[in-house]
Amino acid sequence: MGSERMEMRKRQMSVQQESMAGGTTPTQQDPNQSQNQGNQNQGNQSQVNQRGNNACCFCWCCCCSCSWYEQNEEREERNRRASYDLKAEGTADCEDSPPPTLEEVRSWAQSFDRLMSCAAGRVAFRLFLCTEFSEENMLFWLACEEFTKETNKTSIEEKARVIYEDYVSILSPKEVSLDSRVREVINKNMLEPSSQTFVDAQVQIYTLMQRDSYPRYMNSPAYKNLLNSLSEQAPES
Repeated sequence: MGSERMEMRKRQMSVQQESMAGGTTPTQQDPNQSQNQGNQNQGNQSQVNQRGNNACCFCWCCCCSCSWYEQNEEREERNRRASYDLKAEGTADCEDSPPPTLEEVRSWAQSFDRLMSCAAGRVAFRLFLCTEFSEENMLFWLACEEFTKETNKTSIEEKARVIYEDYVSILSPKEVSLDSRVREVINKNMLEPSSQTFVDAQVQIYTLMQRDSYPRYMNSPAYKNLLNSLSEQAPES
């Protein structure tokens, strides 16, 4: 009996030792190693947050375009203001002109100069140009008329750029028809814009409208109907 109890005691002690060894070995961890791993995770999270807050520093396309985008926005805003001024000035005659009289309408047939010197004549002729999809010729001429009256240097530079981009540039849908000589003159003048930058171009477009569009307008139903309607009203007035 004594030997059997001794043997059982040894077996119990052996099982307890194996159990203690198996439970502690996989769970033990170096405290310093745990702290280092926590610091590393915190550092990685800090880098991620910094990257999110400063996207331009990690994206070359954003970084390179940030300053350009701001400058481009400012330039476009100046162009919009200048373009608005030109449109407001260029369409003033069209918006504020009174209805034409019979005498005025008859005088338009005498010469193109008579037509263009009359506010109501410019309105009627511009409406006709719209039907021929050549309204840009009148818009360019009106813009140049107002541009030649400008005296402020900054305004001259801004409005010259707007006129060039709207009516001279080959990329513009409103490009007017100018020969190579006039374009070369404009390109030289744009280096130092003045109120006379588009004088040659304005003359060429004026001549184009006079020779091409004006005769068709005089023979158009638009002009004849306007003349007839005023003639019928004349005896009653």
